[in-house]
Amino acid sequence: MQITERISQDVVVLELSGRLTVDDGAELLRQKIDSVVARGHNKVVLNIARVPHMDSPGLGELVRSYVTIHNVKGIMKLSGLAGRVIELLTIMKLIEVFDTYDTEQEALDSFLVTA
Repeated sequence: MQITERISQDVVVLELSGRLTVDDGAELLRQKIDSVVARGHNKVVLNIARVPHMDSPGLGELVRSYVTIHNVKGIMKLSGLAGRVIELLTIMKLIEVFDTYDTEQEALDSFLVTA
């Protein structure tokens, strides 16, 4: 798993690439989210278009990330859901919890609407 971070206006974009699993990525995502929050950011877009597979611990880490951001009065949005990832979120009924967008740009634009 690789995570690329960039800032667009006041939104932190984290682009995930690789498997989000207990063995590969979950701990890295935890550390990255904790770092983002520690630096005072509370608006995050997770672009998961390049995440081909996610297991239960990976899904748990997405939920933990959401809660961590929410606890600092922030907002986390997901973009680029596809394939097995969207299937897993739908089965677990988490698709209704997360604010999801087809593209990263749509997710970023949604912050302008809610600002």
